[in-house]
Amino acid sequence: MDIAMLSMALSQSQVQDQASISVMKKAIGNTEQQGEAIRTLLNSSNVSQAPQQIHPHLGRSVDVKL
Repeated sequence: MDIAMLSMALSQSQVQDQASISVMKKAIGNTEQQGEAIRTLLNSSNVSQAPQQIHPHLGRSVDVKL
């Protein structure tokens, strides 16, 4: 192999690495945005408190038969 071919192979490898890193950063950014949206949604909902207020005696025990 001559130096020109090695140089081209190295350059192509670097471009592929940069593209992979770019895609990974974009995926991480999207995941962070989705996490924030879910956190906001969970904080704004009172669904977990509503059933306990309506039926406070439900959900405190589990019947198990063997």
